[in-house]
Amino acid sequence: MHPKRPLFIHIAATLLCAMLLSPQIQAGEAKPMAEDPIVEKRLIHISEELRCLVCQNESLASSRAELANDLREEVRKLIAKGDSDAEIKTYLVERYGDFVLYRPEVKPLTWVLWFAPFILLGLGLIGMAVYLRTRRKLPIQRHGLTADQRRQVQTILNARDNP
Repeated sequence: MHPKRPLFIHIAATLLCAMLLSPQIQAGEAKPMAEDPIVEKRLIHISEELRCLVCQNESLASSRAELANDLREEVRKLIAKGDSDAEIKTYLVERYGDFVLYRPEVKPLTWVLWFAPFILLGLGLIGMAVYLRTRRKLPIQRHGLTADQRRQVQTILNARDNP
């Protein structure tokens, strides 16, 4: 270390070199949007109704996963080809299954998705009603204190009042 330079200059120079050489800190190139704003609006509208296959909890429009970018690009191509929204969704469902839709159609394959929560809620309410009804029919048992227990309680209370 050079005696005339303060320590903080060496630390600052080291941190600057680390930041410049680190690949995680450098920003990636922005993805180009469609040149036609109408195509982009349609893309956003369609992709809000589709589920990201990687994130599963996000729509295709809000996901930043690499597969979501690829799917959006595929949807852009289908829009440019002239496919309707319904045709695009049908194509994606045929390729990836009903899971790709946020609101899948009601059909025998998706009945579990649509009706299972209501069935489970109904079964839970029926179970709770049966439990409460049987509990209400049970006799209430009231146990009083025996004479010996009353004496013990009275002794403890008296001892506490008269230290």
